[in-house]
Amino acid sequence: MSWFLQTKMKDLLAAEACNGVIKTGAKESFALMYPNNYNVGMSNLGFQIIYNVINNRKDTICERFFLPEKKDIAEHKKTKTPLLSLENQRALYDFAMIGIAISFEMDYFNILTCLELGKIPLLTKDRTKFDPIVIAGGPCATFNPEPLADFIDVFIIGEGEEVVNNILDKYYEGKAQKLTRTEILHNIAFIKGAYVPCFYKFTINESNIIEKIENDNAPEKIEKQWVENLDDYLGHSVITTANTEFKDMFLVEVSRGCGRHCRFCMAGYAFRKPRQRSLENLCKIINENNLQGKKVGLMGAAVSDYEHINELCESIFQKDLKMSVASLRADSLTCEMVMALAQSGLKTITLAPEAGSERLRKVINKGITLEDLQQGVILAKKAGINNIRLYIMVGLPFEEISDIEEIITMAKNVRGYMDAVGSRGKLTLSVNPFIPKPQTPFQWLPMENLKSITKKIDYLQKEIKKIIGVEIIAESPKEAYIQAVLARANRNIGKCILKTHQLGSVKNFKNVLKDAGLTEEKILYREFTETEILPWHNIDIGVTVDYFKQELTKAKEGLQTIACFDGCKRCGVCK
Repeated sequence: MSWFLQTKMKDLLAAEACNGVIKTGAKESFALMYPNNYNVGMSNLGFQIIYNVINNRKDTICERFFLPEKKDIAEHKKTKTPLLSLENQRALYDFAMIGIAISFEMDYFNILTCLELGKIPLLTKDRTKFDPIVIAGGPCATFNPEPLADFIDVFIIGEGEEVVNNILDKYYEGKAQKLTRTEILHNIAFIKGAYVPCFYKFTINESNIIEKIENDNAPEKIEKQWVENLDDYLGHSVITTANTEFKDMFLVEVSRGCGRHCRFCMAGYAFRKPRQRSLENLCKIINENNLQGKKVGLMGAAVSDYEHINELCESIFQKDLKMSVASLRADSLTCEMVMALAQSGLKTITLAPEAGSERLRKVINKGITLEDLQQGVILAKKAGINNIRLYIMVGLPFEEISDIEEIITMAKNVRGYMDAVGSRGKLTLSVNPFIPKPQTPFQWLPMENLKSITKKIDYLQKEIKKIIGVEIIAESPKEAYIQAVLARANRNIGKCILKTHQLGSVKNFKNVLKDAGLTEEKILYREFTETEILPWHNIDIGVTVDYFKQELTKAKEGLQTIACFDGCKRCGVCK
């Protein structure tokens, strides 16, 4: 056991301030893991919400695990120290159950690293009655769990507050009855929102196309579980610390889900319908927690869409607190909110038109106009915020060369708006390759090939640099393609994830895919037919396949779809 590692974890723990339930005595134990470093994991509000849910049970103590830093991984291996919990430095293999929060595809490889360090068999088929049951939840688990089906015993489909308690109850019930591991998993498989992949057999042909799915006395479809009333559950940080990406920030969930119907956005469909916390609940959270010296971070799919945003900002400032927001929409900014952000020290307003041309914004149903961006610039300048950042995607469905040119035109126009109102700050374009995600109207479409995407980004970088006061930041196309493969693949990809882990570097992933016969042409560059079985076929997020098809047709025709409204029954979520 490494004294260095134990001391480091104790120091991290000592730097934390607790705003919720942490206990040290319970009969059963649950390991909650974030497959990335501590500073990333503790910036994730969903991770903290589930931590609180489990620790509020009288029968269970929940302790946290994180991916060690690279140098610490070497120390683990050198000293043969297993992955340890933050709270009590207990070994991962000592816990009855392990829950993993998965927000990003690139963390798939980290999951195997953590399990191996924790001395847990990587493959579900190799685990015995002496090994923990491994559960995974989060956005990636919901929209396509299949790439990790070889490694995860149970996936939580949807939102975890209620499902995780139901799983724990069923596990303890089975344990009391002395059921086998398989029998317990079979009982869990019938919980709404729980997917146990070992009870499903996928027949996949040489072209990597799923021919059929057979289930072993398990539900044919796994229904998404979601929280109808957010006020029924805690929605804020349980622990704050300076050792996170959001230093000493108290995170508060304002809303969940989005009803804007952006056709590229997995979260907008997988976590529909949109729900908001009551203003009374949010004010109570702010009033009852000791937040002096901390900034309030408002979290949600589009915080500026919150119907009481001005009143909430006023409540925060009455407490002499500063604030930050996770996301903004250019068409729902208010003067009061932007002013509040400026007074909190915000230096850059970030907006997301996603596409340069009005035509392409209609294709993706992003209802942002150049006038909206201009108004955003004006509000920012009035509040004393000089810098503007724009999120843009390239390789969008039905994109033409003229749409790329329109990105340059947009940059010039917005820069011109800034100059006209006297803003001498910087305009930054953040450019990312488009990934056709599962559970969206674009799920059938191919991804644009790497060479073409790289050429477009190179062209934009060259042209944008010619505009004074504008800079461009582009995501690596190569990493985006790894994300895309992991997002769209079936469970055949599991063997490639495992082999890449064994080789010790994600850089080997492309060659591993090639050796396995899983080329980009089979996963990314071909258009899925609307009649074939997709990897996420047995996951029911509530939105009907017919609705996705209708939206794809409207995208091809450049027709827009209005946002969710009371009484709407269009997509199937609100029955």
